[in-house]
Amino acid sequence: MLYSEANRLQIWSRCLIEPKYMLKDKVTALLEDALKENQSLFLLDFSISADNKIKITLDGDQGVTLQDCMNVSRAIEHNLDREEEDFSLEVASAGAASPIKLPRQYVKNIGRKLEVKTQDGEFEGKLTEASGDSITLEWKDREPKPIGKGKITVQKKQQIAISDIKEAKVVLKF
Repeated sequence: MLYSEANRLQIWSRCLIEPKYMLKDKVTALLEDALKENQSLFLLDFSISADNKIKITLDGDQGVTLQDCMNVSRAIEHNLDREEEDFSLEVASAGAASPIKLPRQYVKNIGRKLEVKTQDGEFEGKLTEASGDSITLEWKDREPKPIGKGKITVQKKQQIAISDIKEAKVVLKF
């Protein structure tokens, strides 16, 4: 039976695409199992490029150690067959200067200084509270005295809805 050009293209594209989806499904299942082993870890980013470069970025409630990355990497790599799929695997922790993406990351950073950008402006202060839907920053600011000359130090506090945050980063001190 002869196939039309459209049928050949459809079959050819399915042969190219389906293995990638199968690899992604396998890696996703293995990654979920690895994260169940250590529930203080959580996924920030996961991607597979066209050339099967697997990139996984993790964070953890108590941070991420090199051993944590190695454990996740081994849990995935040792359960994939290189004869079936050629791939590269990179498992990394979120960098210290990486933006905060998940509400769970705010909780682990309570007590640290954050820089937060919202539609209404930018705030920089100590993260004092964090819940699933909002955070609270506190900082000191110098303002003119209400009466007379000079300035006074005023304690400021701002509650920000997580949904309003465009970007948030931990401010590193050196």
